[in-house]
Amino acid sequence: MVLVDAYTSGKYLPPEFAALGAELVHVQSTPELMPSMPAPDLSVYQANIIHSDIEKTLVQLEDRAPVCVLAGQEPGVLLADRLSERLGLPTNGTALSNARRDKYWMGEALRTAGLHCAGQLKSGDAEALVRWAEETADYPVVVKPLNSAAGDGVYVCGTAQQVRSAANAILESETIYGDINSEVLAQSYLQGTEYVVDMVSYGRRRYVCGVWEYKKRLLPSGRNIYDRDCLLSADEGPALELIPYVEKALDALGVKFGPTHAEVILTPEGPALVEVGTRIAGNMHPAFHDLCAGANQATLTALAYLNPGKFISEYGGRQYRKQREAICCTTSTELSGVVESIDWQVVEHVSDLETVARLDLKIEPGGSIQPTVDLYSSTLRIFMSGSTMDEIERDCRQIEELKDRVYRIRENECG
Repeated sequence: MVLVDAYTSGKYLPPEFAALGAELVHVQSTPELMPSMPAPDLSVYQANIIHSDIEKTLVQLEDRAPVCVLAGQEPGVLLADRLSERLGLPTNGTALSNARRDKYWMGEALRTAGLHCAGQLKSGDAEALVRWAEETADYPVVVKPLNSAAGDGVYVCGTAQQVRSAANAILESETIYGDINSEVLAQSYLQGTEYVVDMVSYGRRRYVCGVWEYKKRLLPSGRNIYDRDCLLSADEGPALELIPYVEKALDALGVKFGPTHAEVILTPEGPALVEVGTRIAGNMHPAFHDLCAGANQATLTALAYLNPGKFISEYGGRQYRKQREAICCTTSTELSGVVESIDWQVVEHVSDLETVARLDLKIEPGGSIQPTVDLYSSTLRIFMSGSTMDEIERDCRQIEELKDRVYRIRENECG
């Protein structure tokens, strides 16, 4: 089994493949590991191949006779598609590969398929985006990079000047994956609640792993920050519209194999895709998802590739059943400075709350803490479940009081 760029939640795939007897190889798509994300644990792999040339990488992989190649995180999608196609393995192929990474072409693929989606324009000229917003779209509009993630560089703009400022800020920066932003995407604002639909596919036979409702807050700067994801039932409410829409979107994008993480807004006109990633969800933790949804993307991804017959017969065409109320809570901060140490008594206090199943620290001593503007600048990720939402809300109030005490910081000189 070959995993390309196993950053963040990609780390949950190796144990699941290994448990089914697979040997593991990692492919690193960049000369150096990406500094914006925690480095993958390369000790669990038999080899780490640093990719520089497709033919050289193919030769190294062919000698190992892999059974599958998949992306561990967004940066690995294009390379995983190329490698799996060239090796003749189960693959989503390269014909629509760019539409699975570039948000503009993603939207155009959906539009071609007749699916509801945002109006849009991409350009390297901020003034062209301003003209489009003024002449074509109703404010607010969304301005963002073409191929980043986790809320990186996403702005909700209500005026021409805000569009101009946001576009210039993006053009003057790189994505969290180190890509240069030579163009910017502007989209019409989709009114409605945003949801996540996570699936695993094999030969277009799909299992729905979870439908989650996003709770976000819009900052005065125009940035949206994540507060929590709330698990919904698959057989009632919004899920009844969201699941079939996402199935059609995956077909439009040529997704036949592997895990997917789709973000969708339920507008008055029906569901509309924000984006979809062909990798496991960022809020994934196998044991937690097993607890609240009865299965998880990482285990099912390994099963699909290593025992497709069993995956299709036991999971294909089916969906999860909600076992417990569950949320993934992401905490924000207005603190600024350097983390000197962790207050483990506070961490223990939070971890011991009745509904807390797992707490992940997102900053290590020596790291920088800064006011939260996106998912990568949040401070804690806390998985919570209970028999009622009232129990979870009670503990959330405690977390809100304690979250800024977890990190002992040395404030920046500027305050």
